[in-house]
This record gives sequence, C-alpha cells and structure tokens, in this order.
Amino acid sequence: MNRSTAIGVGSVVVLVALSAYAVSTQAWKLLVVSWAAFAAMAFAAPFGARSRTEHAEGLVWGYGLASGAMVTSAAVFLVPQAIGHHPQFGGFGIAFGILAGFGAHTVGHRFAHMDFPMDRTVTELSAHAVSAGAIIGIVYGNIDVGVGLGLAIVSHKGPAGYAAARRLAGKNKSVYPLLLPAAGLGIAAIVSSAVSLPATAAFRGIVFGFASGVFLHVAMDFLPRCEIGSEIHDLLSVEDEHAHTILDRLRVHAAISTVVGGGAVFAAWLLLG
Repeated sequence: MNRSTAIGVGSVVVLVALSAYAVSTQAWKLLVVSWAAFAAMAFAAPFGARSRTEHAEGLVWGYGLASGAMVTSAAVFLVPQAIGHHPQFGGFGIAFGILAGFGAHTVGHRFAHMDFPMDRTVTELSAHAVSAGAIIGIVYGNIDVGVGLGLAIVSHKGPAGYAAARRLAGKNKSVYPLLLPAAGLGIAAIVSSAVSLPATAAFRGIVFGFASGVFLHVAMDFLPRCEIGSEIHDLLSVEDEHAHTILDRLRVHAAISTVVGGGAVFAAWLLLG
C-alpha cells in the first residue's frame, strides 16, 4: 500500500469514527448526507476506472442533473435563509461566496505546480470536498433544513468520481486515493457542525449568504460545457470537424438535463411540502 492509498483508507477510518460521534449527537441528517457523498464517489469510481471508452452523453447527463439540482436547492433552501436573516448582509454574503468560490477554483490550479503525495486531481477534489463539507456542517449545525438540500448539494460527487477515476486509470494510477475526497466532505461536515454561530442577524446573513454563493458557484462550475477543449470534448475520439456536430447535439442534452435536475428538486419540494 503506497502513501496516497494509505491516506485514502485512513480517511474512511476517520469518517467511521466521526460517524459514531454524529450518532451520539443524533445528527442523523448530516450523517445521511455525509455517507451519501461518500457512496456517490466511492461507487462511481470503479466504473470510471474500468471504462476505456466513454459515452460523453452519459457524463453530460450526470453533470447536468447534478448541477441543475444544486442550483435549485441553493436558490430555494439557502438564499431565502440568508436574505431572511438580513437582506443586505445576506446579499453581500452571496456575492462574496460566489467570488470566493471562483477564486479558490482558479488558485487551486496552482496545485499542478506543487509537490503533493497524491495526484493533482485527487488533491483538488479533496480541497473542494473539505471546503464544501465545512459549509454543509455549519448549515446543518445551525438551522433546521431537510436532508434533501444536502443530497442535492453532494449529487455531483458521483459524476466527479467517475470522471476522476477514468483519468487516473488512463495514467495507470490507482483509484483508491479517491477515498480521501469521498470521505473528506463528511469528515469536515461532522467536525464543523459543532460550530455555533452568533445569533446576530447580520452575522448569520453573511454566513448563510456565503454558503449560498459557494454552492451556487460549485453548481455552475459543474454545468456541462460542450465546447472544444472541454472535458466533454476530450472524450470524443473523432476529428474536430465531426466533434462540432456531436458537441452541438450534446449541448441540447446539457440544457435539458439541467432543467430536469432542477425540476426534480421542485417536484420533490411539492410532494414533501
């Protein structure tokens, strides 16, 4: 077992231990979200590793459904919370969250030039998982929200794990290090759920607005982009003149899948409400 694999396996052990703590505090919703995130990435990764040929349409639908659900959930369940606490500070929080998400994503590419014990893809996914998990934990630890919000937020873990495993397998690397980003979200979420926010309206408006903005950025970052040079384009083993035609068709699937993902959240809200 190499060092990166040992780190991945160790993160699962930590998640199990922290889950025992979550059970003792009866944080059932957070526990479900944490293990759903782990399962989505952990179970999708082996399929990605075994795939030598990829149907780009499947990845478009995976990303589209997840991003559509995430955008809708953040807009419906988090944004009103932020604005409800304080309209102006909540609005500033949303703006800062979107900008911070973009900044973190952009600066995160510097990982490519740094020496880490794991593959760059695994490192970036782990950083994203920990930051998202910390915000999810604070949200669930301070307001009463349904488990559906968390499940929609982590829905991107499946397609992300599939795509990452496929890239690792293409480099003849093990996919076991992906256990770290798979478990990292739950680890950070359970730890941060112990943070109690001050009751001031302005502070809570900023915090929940920031959470809304970050999740909106993540959701938009996962929107399937069917452009030349994109991840979707890289999956097409055709000449560029034929790729244009295929990408035009995939753009339609991208648009429909995001609407379906958002519509599914709306339908669930109507049924459960």
